[in-house]
Amino acid sequence: MSNWDGIDEFISVATTGSFTRGARALGVSTTHVSRSIMALEQRVQAQLFHRTTRTVRLTDTGRVFFERCERIAQERDEAIALIGEQAEPQGQLHVTCSTAMGERFVAPILRRFAMQHPKLSMSIDLSNRVMDLIGEGFDLAVRTGEISDPRLISTRVASRTLYTCAAPSYLASAGRPTRIEALDAHECIVGSTATWHFKLRGQEIVHRPMGRFRCNSGHAVIEACVSGLGICQLPDFYILPFLKHGMVELLLEDVQPDDEPIWAVYPQRRHLLPKVQQAVDCLRRELGPAMNRPRSENIAPPHTMTIPPGPS
Repeated sequence: MSNWDGIDEFISVATTGSFTRGARALGVSTTHVSRSIMALEQRVQAQLFHRTTRTVRLTDTGRVFFERCERIAQERDEAIALIGEQAEPQGQLHVTCSTAMGERFVAPILRRFAMQHPKLSMSIDLSNRVMDLIGEGFDLAVRTGEISDPRLISTRVASRTLYTCAAPSYLASAGRPTRIEALDAHECIVGSTATWHFKLRGQEIVHRPMGRFRCNSGHAVIEACVSGLGICQLPDFYILPFLKHGMVELLLEDVQPDDEPIWAVYPQRRHLLPKVQQAVDCLRRELGPAMNRPRSENIAPPHTMTIPPGPS
């Protein structure tokens, strides 16, 4: 038996706060993790976790032990990664991204990346839920907005533009808002983000829209907007094909917010692994150009759909 046996399992459970999540992060069974930690506790002759049916938390001894083990494990992984710095990416790369951006841009880029590296297996989870990268065993995420978790590293790989718009039929009926505050008197279609963003005289303005229709699908939101249901704010790749065909009109262009950064986010312990490092480099090279190439190439034409007549 190696003195290292059980250390990775201990770190994973301590980090995720759960035997089940710790096992999932390592890709092993919960039984394996439980037995490994029991054997480790016997070896060090100390209890490392307080266990109840609902919670798992470190003992005082476990907390001190965890701090030392985590640092040693990080140095071990970094040393291995540095030695193999020029090696081909290999193993499993587990990635998460929002559904629309993933389908349109990220998955095709990473598909090509996987094809270039036959020793690499790719698993991409597209969801609008913000995943716990460490607890759920992800190597990499592509995200927008603020990244505040100190356990994570973020690298800016691209940006996107947010547009506010409405269908001509809606504007003919309800009028055109010319100020942010005027949105309170309008029907707003709310997507996966509960707030809209603007910039007025150099200041960021956050507006909380109200309306009768909410959906976490950007496609559903833009189609509701095109039908004349109300005003929406969405990223450029949703809006521009409909704008090109005159199906929506831009609003409040004088207070349009700055472009929103898009981040590649990954756990600190994985930032030197070749599969993560090279995937991030690939996204940095390809995602921005893909999202900013001429709109006729970048944006698919609007869905074939029957738009009911808007308010007259």
